[in-house]
Amino acid sequence: MLKIGVLGAGHLGKIHLKLLKQLSETYELVGFYDPSSEKSKKAEVQFGIRSFESVESLIDHVEVVDIVTPTLSHYECAEQAIRKQKHVFIEKPVTNTVQEGKKLLTLAEEAGIKAQVGHVERFNPAFVSAKDSIMNPMFIETHRLAEFNPRGTDVSVVLDLMIHDLDIVLSTVKAAVNKISASGVAVISETPDICNARIEFVNGCVANLTASRISMKNMRKTRIFQKNAYLAIDFLEKESEIIHLKDVEGEEDPYAIIFDPGEGKTKKQLFFNKPKAEPSNAILEELKSFAEAIEKDQTPIVPLEDGLKALSVAHQILEKIQSVTRLA
Repeated sequence: MLKIGVLGAGHLGKIHLKLLKQLSETYELVGFYDPSSEKSKKAEVQFGIRSFESVESLIDHVEVVDIVTPTLSHYECAEQAIRKQKHVFIEKPVTNTVQEGKKLLTLAEEAGIKAQVGHVERFNPAFVSAKDSIMNPMFIETHRLAEFNPRGTDVSVVLDLMIHDLDIVLSTVKAAVNKISASGVAVISETPDICNARIEFVNGCVANLTASRISMKNMRKTRIFQKNAYLAIDFLEKESEIIHLKDVEGEEDPYAIIFDPGEGKTKKQLFFNKPKAEPSNAILEELKSFAEAIEKDQTPIVPLEDGLKALSVAHQILEKIQSVTRLA
């Protein structure tokens, strides 16, 4: 059993505390730290666990540090933990800057510890049920829309929401990024609240991503197009749909949906599949998977390298938005 402590007792920190208590056969939840005495007192009573007096004190008492603090403090917290050879789970985005992310990656490699980034959509039942059918995507379209919530506006919508889809896209397209274009608008906060980005990869794949935190409704949908297949993944409803095209062989089924491309080309039959998405809590699953990676000495499902890739592309998108704004 791994001794774990949580840094941060805000909204998401409390969710982690609650779930870690449920994982009592995997983790021993030693306690938490939060600089707010009010939050600390409430969490201490709510979860019946120890509130540590400092980050350093908590790190000294655990083997694993779960960092659920504001993004600006991710690097400082993770650096302290890694230098003491503690495994770290870091909520997304991994750090505030790409340079900080690179430093953490070097520190983690030198310390020989495991580190995982909280890109939770990798563990969403809808994505899990469909990912094995994603072969060689050539066009991806994502929409991540959310109603306005002041929590999270310390960073732009790119780092708050779009980064989820950036991680999914970068984990499924096995090619380097060739070109990025983007535009965004700060409507309510001081940073972009709505953004559209186009990413072109060297293999010809194109990803078109839209993220908004000023929508009238919530939406988290991704559509993937590849040779002879179309996949629709609804991260919010936790369901997916896959449509395959296969060559018609032998006698046609009179009840089948047949596509005739003409010009003597082979007819194709449409197959609809709705993979069963096993009910699960994605945050619970990612915490479990991290423990397994530590115990079995395996690479975490979302390693620091992946978190850094998503962060790097996110900052390139922000730079594009700023360059467009300067020209306006």
